[in-house]
Amino acid sequence: MITQTATKPVDVYRTRLAKRGQIEPRPHPTVWGDAPGRGPLSADQLAAYDERGFHTATNVLSDGDIRTCMGEVDAITERLGDDERVIRESSSGDVRSLFAVHQLSDAIAEICSRRDIVGVAEQILDDEVYVHQSRMNLKPGFAGGPFYWHSDFETWHAEDGMPKPRALSVSLALTPNYEYNGALMIIPGSHKKFLTCVGETPGDYHRESLTSYRPPFGTPEEDDVTALAEEHGIDMVTGPAGSALYFDSNCMHASSGNITPFPRSNLFVVFNAKSNAIGEPFAAEQARPDYLAHR
Repeated sequence: MITQTATKPVDVYRTRLAKRGQIEPRPHPTVWGDAPGRGPLSADQLAAYDERGFHTATNVLSDGDIRTCMGEVDAITERLGDDERVIRESSSGDVRSLFAVHQLSDAIAEICSRRDIVGVAEQILDDEVYVHQSRMNLKPGFAGGPFYWHSDFETWHAEDGMPKPRALSVSLALTPNYEYNGALMIIPGSHKKFLTCVGETPGDYHRESLTSYRPPFGTPEEDDVTALAEEHGIDMVTGPAGSALYFDSNCMHASSGNITPFPRSNLFVVFNAKSNAIGEPFAAEQARPDYLAHR
């Protein structure tokens, strides 16, 4: 009788290494399958997404949708109190992020499930999708902290067990995103390289990483970010309230702090392909809580 033992999948995105980080080519596609004609995006838009790693659209949310989302944020925050899903700025105590919002609000869940939003994700990923993570990122006027350079996929792979970068984020603007109030910066084309990071992931690391503007682990080295920026440049993604940014899970991105009087608030929804369901973490002792990585 032959006994088979379970084996972990081969890890082609090794990270949290003991030595210096590296820039590795990405072995998987950005646009999966023969997608043109099977969703909201045209062939030209898909080609641009494949090249740059992101796509923008306006008038995705109405004024009523925006009022609903902002009202739900206030209601959820008051209801949860000191719940771990509420992440606050270490300096001011203002809400920095609010996680699992599609589970906490039926109105937000309805927005996340709309075909003009989900359809883009399914077209690009060429699969049925599910919500890997949802959150509100809030940068109040005068007090909004920065988010340092990172690839979301590096974290989701290392700490959540996401096998491949067959996932994307949708950032829905609830306020205008100006160049001066902490709008997202993306290195276009960076999604086609994987930046490994240095250092063993500590236990319960999410408690520190979510509040630190420059987390000590899962953060790429400055020389590697510089090399990508010198090769590809940096795009500042701005847009009016109601606009949307769709971006690949492996894009190198960041945002500066907000010291202007004008708040910058966004609803983030992460869609993962069902065929890319998360398993055991690749570079952490235990998986992060469900509110950060829905299973």
